[in-house]
Amino acid sequence: MASNEKKVHEKVNIDCLFCNGAKPCKPHKQHKVHCTNCPYYKPFSKKILIIKIGGMGAVVRATPLLHKLNEIYPDSKIFWLTKYPELVPKMDNIFPLMYSFESVSTLKNINFDFVFSLDKDLDSCSLAKELNSKVKKGFSQENGVIVPFDEDSFYKYEVGLFDDLMKTNTKKYSEDLFEVCGFKWNGEKYIAPEYKIPDIDLRTNKKIIGIQQSTSSNYGARAISKEKLLSLIPVLKEKYEVVLFGGPDDDSLNKYLAEKTKARYFGVMPLQEFMGLVSMCDLIITPVTFAMHLAISLNKKVILLNNVLPSFEFYLYNLGVILESDIPCKWCYKSKFDKNCVKSYCLDLIKNEEILKAAQSLLS
Repeated sequence: MASNEKKVHEKVNIDCLFCNGAKPCKPHKQHKVHCTNCPYYKPFSKKILIIKIGGMGAVVRATPLLHKLNEIYPDSKIFWLTKYPELVPKMDNIFPLMYSFESVSTLKNINFDFVFSLDKDLDSCSLAKELNSKVKKGFSQENGVIVPFDEDSFYKYEVGLFDDLMKTNTKKYSEDLFEVCGFKWNGEKYIAPEYKIPDIDLRTNKKIIGIQQSTSSNYGARAISKEKLLSLIPVLKEKYEVVLFGGPDDDSLNKYLAEKTKARYFGVMPLQEFMGLVSMCDLIITPVTFAMHLAISLNKKVILLNNVLPSFEFYLYNLGVILESDIPCKWCYKSKFDKNCVKSYCLDLIKNEEILKAAQSLLS
């Protein structure tokens, strides 16, 4: 560093968690202080990067890791690279970055103490391999093949490669995630993202049940059929207010269901308002979706309708139950139904009475 550059740096606490060098920091805005003798000066001890790019539920699902990092490395500066920075919790020491060429370029010019590469995707693994860091955990790549950085990641790596190992694995997802990072999971909870209550009229004397009826087109095998919902919603509406929610792909079906069953549907919402609507519900009924993970982060009751993924990997923090159809091919890991399936939309085999009984128990 040139001497004149160092002198300029000495006038500003660039090692402070509140400083980004581009705009006034939080203490200055609130208290009008400057760096010299600032009582709010908070130097960071470690520079940490989490690479957890997507999907939306996976980002929320990884937030328990922040509890552990802040416990072990207090006053660390934590960057989080993701496609969904709005889902990263708001904390003074957390810096979410939108996954882009610009953010990747920035990260390549930082000397990290730890990089946690948590996605098994070639692009993120290649980036993790290129970055400067004293310690790297999670997944890398060699010659276009994803590989673990170290022994801590090998169990999750191997389970992901072999179906027989996947089906006999009994570890929770969070347990696996922490192990990959070299930690022990002690039941650390999800951290809810910041949300906005939508401007809607949802006044009711009844408990509110929200239903997320499908998942993205990449995971069609997790969806609930239209016919099942047409029979389930009236059963629930006898006792509860039912609200439908989803994304653009769910809009036409939700409009149809609302018309036929008189369930409440408020249309496709911006993400923060979608999260606010979930916060207004007492119970969420859903397959494995972003809404499920969001509900857990918000401490909402949950009925998880599960079929293609092993149920033991989910931990609902005593907030709900997992219901599964009794078929020999469950936990198949399929993204779409095919000719070998016992039944398309196999979640439909879970009886309405069973779902209602679970809802009554959770909301009593």
